[in-house]
Amino acid sequence: MHERLELIDRRRAAFWGIFAAALSASAPLAAQGTPPFPAKPIRLLLGSAAGGSADLLMRALAQEMTGQLSQQVLLDNRPGGSGLIAMEMIARAAPDGYTIGYANTATLAVNPALFDKIPYDSLRDFQPIARFNSSQNVLVVRTSLPVNSVRELIDHARRNPGKLSYGSPGTGTSVHLSGELFQQMTGTRMVHVPYKAITQATAEMMAGQIDLMFDNLTSIGPFVKSGKVRGLAVTGPARTPLFPDLPTVAEAGIPGFEVTVWGGVIGPARLPSQVLARLNEAILKSCDTATLKERLASVGNQCVGGTPEAFSAFLKGELVKWAGIVRTSGAKPD
Repeated sequence: MHERLELIDRRRAAFWGIFAAALSASAPLAAQGTPPFPAKPIRLLLGSAAGGSADLLMRALAQEMTGQLSQQVLLDNRPGGSGLIAMEMIARAAPDGYTIGYANTATLAVNPALFDKIPYDSLRDFQPIARFNSSQNVLVVRTSLPVNSVRELIDHARRNPGKLSYGSPGTGTSVHLSGELFQQMTGTRMVHVPYKAITQATAEMMAGQIDLMFDNLTSIGPFVKSGKVRGLAVTGPARTPLFPDLPTVAEAGIPGFEVTVWGGVIGPARLPSQVLARLNEAILKSCDTATLKERLASVGNQCVGGTPEAFSAFLKGELVKWAGIVRTSGAKPD
């Protein structure tokens, strides 16, 4: 009886030894069976139509990222709803890195303050991957307005409260809110005139129907260079190489004034750390290519880059800043 029990124990030990060896041998095979990220094409969502400035920049980034990742990065335009449609799609995507998107000042920082209800939370529902581009606006006036500097504009506006008008392509845009911030920081009062497109506002200003506006470098730059409008200052933290003679608004008399127009790549919350690191690396390496640097510079932008953590910290500050501007202005969506 005793010998029989010993035989059973030996057979049991042998069985578990073989089982453990099989598990050990299969572990590397399982690891080998999981391909490294990315193993298939990546969809990059964009909340604006094809052909616009954001579309052109993101197509350039997608092309560079395709080379970095050895997988196609495909741009998917989903315009409409002030960017809300694309943002909701990103928020609801599977957190695997195969659906990411482009977000900017409006969709991430302004919309939460502008709309009473939106289908996402900028901090809770997204994983910032990397900031991409940054640009600034230009403060311009009609050539017949008797001001040649920011200080002269402030003095003129204070002498004529409610008589100056400034245009924008709609309530809640960076162009509109730049004007609101200007009024808040200078104690001036002007009339906001929203248009359906920035080109309409530009034409009306050159015709003398409105007095000024804050427009982005890309669209207003040619008119400043041709002398059809008068540039007074740029809104960013530093002067732009496109107009080196134009001071910043802060330099020109409003310390602390700064408006940058920025964008970055985000994904749904809870992206795996390895996937997040791989996407961030691809964006940063793309930004370091001469092709992408030149494309951005040609439209008054620069590549920002940085870590996901830096993007998150930056976003928190922007949410506070724009919420204050929107709240004080009383702006409501058109």
